[in-house]
Amino acid sequence: MALSQFECFQITVQDYIAHLQFSRPDQLNSMNKAFWVDLPRAIAEIETQTDARAIVISSSGKHFSAGIDLSVLSDPAAFPMTPDAHDSGRLGENLRRIVMQLQDSLSSLERTRLPVLTAIQGGCIGGAVDLVCAADMRYCSADSYFTIKETEVGMTADVGTLQRMPKLIPAGVVRELAYTGRNFSADEALRLGFVNQVFESQEAMLEGVMDIARKIAANSPLAVSGCKEMLNYSRDHSVEDSLRYMATWQAGMFRQPDMLTTFAAKAKKEAPQYPDLMPVKELFDK
Repeated sequence: MALSQFECFQITVQDYIAHLQFSRPDQLNSMNKAFWVDLPRAIAEIETQTDARAIVISSSGKHFSAGIDLSVLSDPAAFPMTPDAHDSGRLGENLRRIVMQLQDSLSSLERTRLPVLTAIQGGCIGGAVDLVCAADMRYCSADSYFTIKETEVGMTADVGTLQRMPKLIPAGVVRELAYTGRNFSADEALRLGFVNQVFESQEAMLEGVMDIARKIAANSPLAVSGCKEMLNYSRDHSVEDSLRYMATWQAGMFRQPDMLTTFAAKAKKEAPQYPDLMPVKELFDK
């Protein structure tokens, strides 16, 4: 089944890897209204309609993304922010719902059972930082820089950076970056552990990230999805709670066939061939 056509990105699937590439370089790959609607739909289609075992998100042009498109914030139909004098409560309730919908769009990267790798070049600004914080891994080229831009334009970052970044790098550094809105470079991001690796160029980065994705895809997809589930759960729960959840997960998910496949392949000095996970479908979809 062919994937949908999306306004802001293109998707290709090859060798169990789904490559989602932002495709609006002339607009600095800014996140317009279509982007926020289509991203979770694209992730869902990758899960339901492909054999992908990993997702790589990259971009085209000079910059990864300039963040949320100003047309979204300035559109009163999308973001009603001028209250009637007698109805400010209803406006506030509605705005809260809109922000939660935007948050949910980026959280699709965290919810998917597939590992998500981001390959970042040039500027990763504002909402784009929120996005990469929701990914499993971040890689960048040497010319990359990151900025929590929202503070500088008079608002508080609200779709994930302030919630996820303190789990990735020291909280005091996050506060400095958020309060000042300053740029931080690829080298600083690597030193802080925000990115896994810095590559000399965009081309070298994409080649390197695809190689990592291939290594992930070569492993048992059941084991990999279990790793993601446990790591996400453990991040937000105590060690004791996480160990108990791990034991329960193993009771339901641990199966010998994948291990037997591994041992048999190693004995023959071959690459193991694991069955796909059952596809995620819409409820009651045949």
